[in-house]
Amino acid sequence: MSNFTRRGFMGAVGAAGALGIVGGMGNPAFAQGTAVPQAATGTSAPQSRRDSFELMEATIADIHDAYHNGRLTCRQLVQHYLDRIAAYDKQGPALTAIITVNPRALKIADELDRQYRRSGLTGTLHGIPVILKDNYDTFDMATTGGNTAMRTSVPPTDAFTVDKMRKAGAIILAKANLQEFARGGNSLSSLGGQVLNPYDLTRTPGGSSGGTGAAIAANFGVLGTGSDTGQSVRSPASANSLVGVRSTRGLISRAGVIPASIIQDELGPITRTVEDAARLLDVMVGYDPKDPVTAYGVTRAPRSYTDQLHGNALRGARIGVMTNLFGTEARHQEVNRVMEKVISTMQAQGATIVRFSLPAYDTLSPIVVTSTWDAHTAMDEYFASLGPDAPVHTFDQLVTSKTATPEAQKAMEAELAIKDGLNNPDYKDHIVNREKLRMAVSTKMAELDIQAILYPLQKVLVSVVGVPQPERNGTLSNGTGFPAVCFPGGFSTPTDTAPIGAPVGAELLGREFSEPLLLSLAYAYEQTAKARKLPRSTPRLPQ
Repeated sequence: MSNFTRRGFMGAVGAAGALGIVGGMGNPAFAQGTAVPQAATGTSAPQSRRDSFELMEATIADIHDAYHNGRLTCRQLVQHYLDRIAAYDKQGPALTAIITVNPRALKIADELDRQYRRSGLTGTLHGIPVILKDNYDTFDMATTGGNTAMRTSVPPTDAFTVDKMRKAGAIILAKANLQEFARGGNSLSSLGGQVLNPYDLTRTPGGSSGGTGAAIAANFGVLGTGSDTGQSVRSPASANSLVGVRSTRGLISRAGVIPASIIQDELGPITRTVEDAARLLDVMVGYDPKDPVTAYGVTRAPRSYTDQLHGNALRGARIGVMTNLFGTEARHQEVNRVMEKVISTMQAQGATIVRFSLPAYDTLSPIVVTSTWDAHTAMDEYFASLGPDAPVHTFDQLVTSKTATPEAQKAMEAELAIKDGLNNPDYKDHIVNREKLRMAVSTKMAELDIQAILYPLQKVLVSVVGVPQPERNGTLSNGTGFPAVCFPGGFSTPTDTAPIGAPVGAELLGREFSEPLLLSLAYAYEQTAKARKLPRSTPRLPQ
């Protein structure tokens, strides 16, 4: 059990002014960019200014409105979040969600404040603190993948998406812990340790982007990012009462993100609201010659993904409920209860629900994985991009260092053993199977005249710490390349360890490049159900 259960809130709150050194598995020794300098923990905003802005659950629109009305500065906002990280990440509940805090965060905030005084907002994400999964390259901080051998690996450039965020005015506040190299779903790494779920400290936060999920749920920042090879954006969204978007293949560049697969990898936002997910998606999308698959996305993005967000989007919608993505045993009852409430709420808002089964999914879903064969090639290409001063130069060097946690090590050893995987007949068979699954899903949607498919991201509650993540439904999206949006559906029955219950995520999948539709449906549900709740383990700090 975490320190939170032994010491309670008071120790966490009392420590809010002193941000500790970030450590991995209890080791405080870190290199560049892993601790906040003393200036970052100095005096915060005056009492009256702090009282005038509600930090908890703040959105992009809330923050920009506060900037406009003089109720908040970027420095004050960043300090608020630094205080919360100090109180709750390594102390109190000890979520262990953060690997690196940007040591220049307050200096960047000061510069953005100066720019705002001169000319207003510099971009759509002006002064918005973002927490990146620590497999996104950042030129000014280490990008570790959660691995001890990579703790000093500072890439020469930002990832394509990170560069776009900075140009839009975002502050990269921190790098989040994750399942090491995104190989698995429990968010355990040799560098960062085990991330805990803020709603139930005995459970994992999902994964592999679990550090991002726990951090955003706990209000350590405004926006988060993840990568999704299997369901690694959506699993933490489901487990932390958040919104997660796995985008259509080709919509967002993967360049500059530590890979797990050439074909399966996608990126996406992890946020507290649908609108903020849409706003971050606006920035992340775009053609990048370093990731040629993004040519498929040219002209496919709308002016803004917020354009279709309105409260009556469910009226007249036809939504399929895929019954073979629901469990039928006693262990599935909590999730099924929440999902039936989601369905009834959508019906009450005017949606037509069509229940159906797709047996082809059960046949094909085990044989569409490609990462086994293409991860080796993808990893070598990534290491080659880091330059001669990088601590690791090849995938072979990484794997033979045996620095990873057992689950990640086992997965990478299997990947390394594959030689010339892109020409392997099994790899080609799995690519064909992916096309078969795409066709089966598309055909069923056409036959039933449905716009989207609804199902739980996970048939059971997210696993407890130390237990592999079971019964997730991410393959419907990762095996087809179709987009999916996971959003808060509700909560399980409260227990001693989960005082408000464990979050349950509902997911909508649509045809390729249907993100505007999926976001609009999720938004309409969100505005009606208001299902998201704050975790009790990370309350407001005293003023």
